[in-house]
Amino acid sequence: MDAANVQGLNLAVLNNNKPVFVKAYGFRNKPQNSLLDTVTIVYGASFSKAVFGYLMMKLVQEKTIDLDKPLYQYLKKPVPDYPYFSDLKNDDRWKLFTARMCLSHTTGLPNVRQFNPITSAMDSLGIIKIYFTPGTKYAYSGEGFKFLQMVVEELTQKTTEELAQERIFKPLGMSRTGYIWHSSFGDDNVAVGHLNNGLIDQKRKRTEAVAGGSLVTTIADYSKFISAVMQQKGLSKKMYEEMLSPQISIHSKTQFPPISFETTTENDAIHLAYGLGWGLLDCKPYGKAFFKEGNGGSWRNYNINFIDKGIAIIIMTNSENGEKIFQELIETLVGQTCIPWKWQDYVPYYQSKK
Repeated sequence: MDAANVQGLNLAVLNNNKPVFVKAYGFRNKPQNSLLDTVTIVYGASFSKAVFGYLMMKLVQEKTIDLDKPLYQYLKKPVPDYPYFSDLKNDDRWKLFTARMCLSHTTGLPNVRQFNPITSAMDSLGIIKIYFTPGTKYAYSGEGFKFLQMVVEELTQKTTEELAQERIFKPLGMSRTGYIWHSSFGDDNVAVGHLNNGLIDQKRKRTEAVAGGSLVTTIADYSKFISAVMQQKGLSKKMYEEMLSPQISIHSKTQFPPISFETTTENDAIHLAYGLGWGLLDCKPYGKAFFKEGNGGSWRNYNINFIDKGIAIIIMTNSENGEKIFQELIETLVGQTCIPWKWQDYVPYYQSKK
């Protein structure tokens, strides 16, 4: 951590699908000399998408929503009549969107509308577009999750937070987790992020859920969630297998920018693909695995779950440099893996970025 300039680290290790090691290191707020612990509130970033994917599978199991029914058929009005998606008025390919496409990042929508998905440059206009025929290729998309969230909330007449509390957080005893801020969390044990320029990144207390990125949690709580998923709790065998079945193979050279015209076969050997809410891979010596990253500002998180071995690792950092220790930390814990570090653009602190 010192060598990589990482201020705070939460770490959980699961064996036999259950947490056996949950510990915090470093600072929740370094300027104040405040230490992290395992119940410190931290920002989950895109871990939000993994939780939302699991939630959607529960709704599919309940027959509330179908994975392959065009989503517009659940809505009361045409998609362009919803202000957030009004830019799609001249492109009716939104009629092709399904829950399966949203969860597997194949809608053709950008990751975040304010960033150009081809160049990653800021787009001051923030116009939302469909960049390819839905269902034909993979491109990481937070906006696809936002679309599905809009549909599900109208369909159920409940917020994402209400649905998640009812079906996941409360049943699993995740009392310090939410897509929005709860006063019960308190202000005494909340982490701040640490940017490379020395500034503090204070996450705002959200009052509205963002399915793709507003989760706040603790390492103790999130390890409960991963343990439940690893133990196949809450989902039938059919739904569990569907969630973790490859929906589309990934041949992009890097994960970001999301819309890439460069393709590669270098990840074919590990069967890199996307399931429903999770990335997937399969190779020796650990067999099948599912994973999720969570990156936002000064927050860098990573989770890898080896299904066949019952082993999982959760890393949550409140440092912009956090991703620089992912590879060394994971390989110290479990040895060499086939995690696609290059595709994820995770460069160790002891290497220079090419």
